[in-house]
Amino acid sequence: SVNIAAFGNERDGPSEDNQQPSLIWSYLRRSALISEIDCSLSASHVGNPAFTEYQASVFGNVRLVVRDCPVWDIFDSDWYTSRSLIGGADIIVIKYSVNDKTSFQELKDSYVSMIKKTLNHCSVPVIISAIGARKNGVPCTCPLCTSDRRSCVTTAEGVQLSKELGATYLELHALNDFYIQKYFGGVLEYFVIQSLNQKSSEKMKKRKKTQKCHRVQPPQLEQPEKMPTLKGEASHYNADLHNLLCCCQCADVAFYSEDFSTVVEAHKVILCSVSHLFMLLFEVKTPTDICDTSIMQTAQSLFTVEANAAFPLAPSGIPPRIPLLRVVVKDSAFCSCLPDILHFIYSGAFQWERLEEDIKKKVKDPEKTENVLEKVKCILTTPGKLNTTKDCRSQQMKQLYNTSLRLFFNTSVLADVIFKVQDATVPAHRAVLVARCEVMAAMFNGNYLEANSILVPVYGVSKDTFLSFLEYLYTDSCCPAGILQAMSLLICAEMYQVMRLQHICELYIITQLQSMPSRELASTSLSIVSLLKKAKFHNSDCLSTWLLHFIATNYLIFSQKPEFQDLSVEERNFVEMHRWPSNLYLKQLADYRNYIHSQKCHCTVM
Repeated sequence: SVNIAAFGNERDGPSEDNQQPSLIWSYLRRSALISEIDCSLSASHVGNPAFTEYQASVFGNVRLVVRDCPVWDIFDSDWYTSRSLIGGADIIVIKYSVNDKTSFQELKDSYVSMIKKTLNHCSVPVIISAIGARKNGVPCTCPLCTSDRRSCVTTAEGVQLSKELGATYLELHALNDFYIQKYFGGVLEYFVIQSLNQKSSEKMKKRKKTQKCHRVQPPQLEQPEKMPTLKGEASHYNADLHNLLCCCQCADVAFYSEDFSTVVEAHKVILCSVSHLFMLLFEVKTPTDICDTSIMQTAQSLFTVEANAAFPLAPSGIPPRIPLLRVVVKDSAFCSCLPDILHFIYSGAFQWERLEEDIKKKVKDPEKTENVLEKVKCILTTPGKLNTTKDCRSQQMKQLYNTSLRLFFNTSVLADVIFKVQDATVPAHRAVLVARCEVMAAMFNGNYLEANSILVPVYGVSKDTFLSFLEYLYTDSCCPAGILQAMSLLICAEMYQVMRLQHICELYIITQLQSMPSRELASTSLSIVSLLKKAKFHNSDCLSTWLLHFIATNYLIFSQKPEFQDLSVEERNFVEMHRWPSNLYLKQLADYRNYIHSQKCHCTVM
């Protein structure tokens, strides 16, 4: 079989019609060599397929498996799956639209380095396909041309990307028979044949090695016991932030109608993370920083920030621990829809159609409804860019917080709590901490000293580990520097009961140890037994069980190390029972060697 991994979106934008056939699907349908096509979805989250898997037959009886992943953010949200896709591929296809400069720039800035790092461990041919005719004129193939450099991806940029990845560069101006079958198909089939030849050669080498003496066969070494597998936990990032709005914990801003009849509480850091308009309103940015008159005019016409005014209490009737900033909403229609708009923002801001329906039901006047929707678009717009309905429905809006909240990670802007860790201070935001961590939610909302303190000391954790922990809370992702830091982060996650982070650290440790060669494993100063003890002490049952199997599977290496003596009696018995190779095999191997030696000593010819 031949495995192909395809990444990227060949459409002009995420909002383009999904019914348009993709490059991979077009090739599989049109190629005369392909037969028996089967398609299935693999989902990392419900309703959000990570990739589409196609299975087909090529050259008669060769199975072709193609995994097409159109969304680049799989490298951020599920790096384990993305690494597995690249590591198991015989051919990699990277595709992009020449009219989607934003996605191409995001590919260069954020994901090329990850792909290069993964490709360092394997030698796989890469095909880069630039798809589409540039919309601002005749397609240009001159590397020196700069006429379409601003709005489209130029040939020079595509060639430069292919040089960085050591790839074959193709320009497909249309998904027709010529470009699909003769151009793209010809190159792809060439690499398929190369891959088949290489696998056939390796198979012949293995077959030659297995040819042994027919009279006496050596003992067969069975495969080690299958290691226990760890299943990743689905992200609940957007749900955490949506629950924060529903519970109204740690709110620091209240929106009032002009007659003070209604009030809605929210959080500055969440609103500013998605909107330059709110950054301007809450003085995070100045008008000079924004440089967009539409945003400034909307902010002035829609909101008024009231300072030191007597306002009614919050709906709970209890004075808040954090002083609330009072904001009056001048537009009555917008104010009536504000709860729905905030739910839309806090839940990830990708259910635009649902927001439209909610506003239509509440306002009922088509003109006022359109006016409210335009103001929402202005709130979510980027300075200097005109937001359209397609932009609001795009896939890019789905990754709202884990990219936007990073702006406020480890910064004093809007911070309302400071952690003291190892004589250093780390600013943070209660709203994010309470939403993402149940222990901190109890700490800041219960009858504890931290609930009314600005400075909160943290013990038993290093500054680097605590920063990595906070980074996960803000961005829903983490990248430990090594196994020891991953273990420290796992301990911190167990202390604050953030189970998904604990599972991520477990997967990272397992992946790093699995990729470690035997020679490096024998010479490393890293104590696997020490990792086992820590995993058990901090209730990481999955990791501790896996480490015991790992020690048993590499018995010949670990039994020679001094740390092997630190295993408990129960652990030692487990390792001896599941050791690989087994004592029986070693005895059979010794008998076989003795037999071969005796045959060499007694020559039958002389």
